[in-house]
Amino acid sequence: MISAGEACAASPAKSRVAGTGTKSAAKPTRVAASDTGKPAAIKPAAGKASKPVARKGSSPRKSQVARNRKVLPAKAPARSTVKAAAVASVPAARLSIGQAIGLHEAYDPLSLHSAVALAVDAATGEVLFEKNARAVLPIASISKLMTALVVLEAGQSLDERLTISEADIDTEKFTRSRLRPGTVLTRDEMLHLALMASENRAANALGRHYPGGLDTFVARMNEKARELGMESTWFVEPTGLSSRNVSSAMDLARLVRAASRYPLIREYSTAASLTVEAAGARTVSFRNTNRLVSRDDWDIGLQKTGYISEAGNCLVMQARVEGRPVVLVLLDATGKLSRFGDAQRLRDWIEARPRSDGAPHAAAQVSRDS
Repeated sequence: MISAGEACAASPAKSRVAGTGTKSAAKPTRVAASDTGKPAAIKPAAGKASKPVARKGSSPRKSQVARNRKVLPAKAPARSTVKAAAVASVPAARLSIGQAIGLHEAYDPLSLHSAVALAVDAATGEVLFEKNARAVLPIASISKLMTALVVLEAGQSLDERLTISEADIDTEKFTRSRLRPGTVLTRDEMLHLALMASENRAANALGRHYPGGLDTFVARMNEKARELGMESTWFVEPTGLSSRNVSSAMDLARLVRAASRYPLIREYSTAASLTVEAAGARTVSFRNTNRLVSRDDWDIGLQKTGYISEAGNCLVMQARVEGRPVVLVLLDATGKLSRFGDAQRLRDWIEARPRSDGAPHAAAQVSRDS
């Protein structure tokens, strides 16, 4: 980092002449002659700008040059030097957990950009493709699928009106939301926004309005995970903003298959958009976070995206591929769009792969009772 002093040009040094405190001190003063016997140049009194003065006996041309000579300020640091210093001061991008532990180094024949990938035949439990499928990682907003499951199992009225409060503001990652405190929506609308637009305040409000409050809600999320056989999964809150919400691809395949039994989860997670009345009589429109739901070449029955820096870009889906329901799980993709590209690569690979006899893969089967 270049200091302010280094970035500024140095000012020319001033000549020193002792002053007497009278008006005569402002006049130029001739100093002693040099040892050559020639008179030295006249120095100006303190407080006046220094001007080049031709020495006595110099030629008219030299005198003119002396009068035209300007004192230039010191050169500022080269622009490239300043730019390099600025770049050096920018902190390095934070690695995801998958990057930090080297999961991206694992070989896969499709050269996926996701550290974790899994494709499972939802009808038979056959594992069609897997890469680091048992690695336990943060899952970001994929957590909201479990939030939706717990909300719907509770049987609370979907028409009940819930209020966004200060308690729903994100103090984990300080993300923004267009649902200001004071916004009143139905539980149905909150659920819709949490699944489709990954709305964090909506998801937290759903947990707060659960019988027994937020702590009881999170406890039920973990109980449900155990019931589904999700042995590598743990939740600490309903949004996925915390990196302590963790799971594996194998466990998430179980969650997707369980969630797909609920028509509302399928409908809301794949809806294209929703408009609601927010605080201040504002009309606010939200769109789906998954660009694939609007593609005609995809038949998606359920989906959920997720992102925090520790988790990378995540995506789970259940889609029809070659006429059969396939669960796709992609965790810790290196770019926002890479997860969608990886989903396309997985689908293309499955379509080009010869169909098996339908029997589950004995060594890598995802349980069909989940």
